[in-house]
Amino acid sequence: MFQPDDLNVYFICGTQDIPAHRTIHEVLTEALKAGITMYQFREKGPRAQTGDAKKELAQSLKQLCHDYHVPFIVNDDVALAEAIDADGIHVGQDDAKVDTFKTHFKDKIIGLSVGNETELAQSDLTDVDYIGVGPIYKTGSKNDASEPVGTQMIETLYEKTNGMPIVAIGGIALNNVAPIAQTHAQGVSVISAIAQSSNIEATVHNFVQYFK
Repeated sequence: MFQPDDLNVYFICGTQDIPAHRTIHEVLTEALKAGITMYQFREKGPRAQTGDAKKELAQSLKQLCHDYHVPFIVNDDVALAEAIDADGIHVGQDDAKVDTFKTHFKDKIIGLSVGNETELAQSDLTDVDYIGVGPIYKTGSKNDASEPVGTQMIETLYEKTNGMPIVAIGGIALNNVAPIAQTHAQGVSVISAIAQSSNIEATVHNFVQYFK
């Protein structure tokens, strides 16, 4: 069952985000031990796993998350999320529409990316548990990322959705998270700030402090 606090420190990661000398299992284990509150499996890009290898990887990472009682979310891939009985799915504006798969995800977590008021107007939030708002800052983790919308967009969309749970995403690091913590965002989604950290435990602990 989704709780807004699940969004506090929301780690997004796939094999493409991991430093060459590490494995995704090592990185995720450290992040889980340190206190991330939700994990999204986002396996995309030229180096990403596909097919059965991707499915097996997702299953093993889901089990790892469940060992720490942390929800496991799949990015975009509805078929995979269904096949491995993930805890939920997160889709973007250009991915599958929620109403095309919502019946298969009853009692599951559904997240939707909403970058601005135009996208909000085009989105049916009836079955959505939370929205990911961003990119807040410029990000290098997504090649197709839009222009930064800034922290004010969090407040705008919070108001227009009557207080829907919001997680901020895009270019977020420890040196720029403070302004986000002053908004109505429930938490932050981060990729490289944790995946590329030389001290994951300290990094996660610092993020947690902002959203206690």
